[in-house]
Amino acid sequence: MDELLAADDFDLVVVGAPTPDHATIATQTLERGLATVADKPLAVRGAEALALVELAERRGVPLTVFQNRRWDGDFLTVRKLVEAGAFGDVWRFESRFEWSSTRPRPQWKQETSGVDGGGVAYDLGAHLIDQAVQLFGLVESYYGELDRHRPGAVNDDDSFIALTHASGVRSHLAMSSMVAQRGFRYRVLGSDAAFTKWGLDPQEPQLASGMSPLDEGFGVEPAEAWGKLGRDTDAEPVPTERGGYREFYARLATALRGSGPLPVDPRDALVAINIIESLHAR
Repeated sequence: MDELLAADDFDLVVVGAPTPDHATIATQTLERGLATVADKPLAVRGAEALALVELAERRGVPLTVFQNRRWDGDFLTVRKLVEAGAFGDVWRFESRFEWSSTRPRPQWKQETSGVDGGGVAYDLGAHLIDQAVQLFGLVESYYGELDRHRPGAVNDDDSFIALTHASGVRSHLAMSSMVAQRGFRYRVLGSDAAFTKWGLDPQEPQLASGMSPLDEGFGVEPAEAWGKLGRDTDAEPVPTERGGYREFYARLATALRGSGPLPVDPRDALVAINIIESLHAR
């Protein structure tokens, strides 16, 4: 970091280091007056995250958090349906991010305890809680199960978090790296209709395959992957909105030029961090 900061010939730093290092590095970049993007979660502890936000505000330095899954196509679809009133009164929002992988995990993920920022709650829960809050607002109460199944595991690999929003909606969020069969990605239950969607947003595998975000097919899901809206006997496919992670950086560029807000308010990140930290402490 000392060598990097000594170069002093750039305007923006993206902190993609292991989660436990986010707060230390971001503190250094903000103190140098450098606009900073921190990967989620912004920090492990709520107090650390709040200190970063207050440092950025005090210094007048832009700070934002890479909550890229606000631009998942399936999330954008759910958001559009909620805002259009397609469900009537929403009763329950169910969101899952599950997989089973035999690939070796990075050393820091393998060896960092859950309470210190390892595990799926900090990794995926930071996304799922953020999405739920974006859809349904303030969280009044919550409950969680942070479990570990891998032999010798020091952090959670199979977790569940339930939120009760001030709006009355309940969010049930599941995250696991240990499932033998994946469940649905989203299920939204309401007084008039429900929506069920299977499969993960395609942008990450598209990027891994070498596809450019500028490709006209980037972020586009095939029709067979679309979710269905309605009732059991009368559910119709709903085209998935095009996903666009690059929108985060387009908005960031606009903000840094003084023409708009940051893509993610860093104070938003405090909600998930405080919930996950509290669940680990119970």
